[in-house]
Amino acid sequence: MRLTVGRLLLFCALSLAVEAQRFVRFISTDGQEYTGDAILPPHTTDASKSTSAKVIQGDILGDFTITDQVKPIKKLLSPLPNSRVRTVRCVGFNYAAHDDEAGQPIPGWPILFYKPFTALNTPSDPIPVTAGYQTQGNFTSTMDYETELVVVIKKEAFNISDDEALDHVLGYSVGHDVSHRGWQIDRGGEPEPQFSMGKGADGWAPWGPAIVSTNIISDPQTLNIWTKVNGETKQNDTTANMIFGVKHLVSFFSMGITLLPGDVIFTGTPSGVNLGKADPVWLVNGDVVEVGLENVGTCTNTITYV
Repeated sequence: MRLTVGRLLLFCALSLAVEAQRFVRFISTDGQEYTGDAILPPHTTDASKSTSAKVIQGDILGDFTITDQVKPIKKLLSPLPNSRVRTVRCVGFNYAAHDDEAGQPIPGWPILFYKPFTALNTPSDPIPVTAGYQTQGNFTSTMDYETELVVVIKKEAFNISDDEALDHVLGYSVGHDVSHRGWQIDRGGEPEPQFSMGKGADGWAPWGPAIVSTNIISDPQTLNIWTKVNGETKQNDTTANMIFGVKHLVSFFSMGITLLPGDVIFTGTPSGVNLGKADPVWLVNGDVVEVGLENVGTCTNTITYV
């Protein structure tokens, strides 16, 4: 009987190991691109620290197999190529403390805006800031940071309930909703902000470093989330403080609008951003921004004037 129970426990452990997925897309030392299941170094759950991965054959949005072939990671890419992401949905003012610092009322339903897929960026490449977003005359560049939990959809969703929502989720990443408050607000028009011009520039949505599957993160509302600028912590909160949780966001965004495999949802940022501060320290050329999410990892990108 003990042997049977032991074998059963071993089987369960092996099953969990096979199912555990930290999906990464990367360039290996042979110059080829691969999708893999990241192998974590000891004492960390940050997939950006992984130096190797088990190669995945097939499509992580459909049928796939994790092979025993291990490849070294030379450079991490965004977890999905931009061409696989149909829409980048984003949520505004989804943490009460952030709403308060920005002088905004708590919304009665999720605030939706979109970024183009060209805004998506890797976990490590520069964040390009073109001339129109730099300081010009009396127009000051007001670049801001926003760390966010990112939801990745694995199967089509249309008019689904909150209870059904997580069945449509592949996993979670961390993302940086790069924001320019001058274009978002000062030049955004009245009476409401103009999110697209203030947030949608090329490369203004770094994300990754992996998609951590729902096998590993069963509850996305229990995760620490943070931002560091040049090593100094600026945001530090928990996804438990989201006004609208992942289940409701996925359900709400499927209301009459189809969510497709590969779609991503940036779920809003906690407090600590420059917006609303009496003495904001806006991001400038050369600033290094790290956004992080517990059990997922970090994206570290440099603000770069081009």
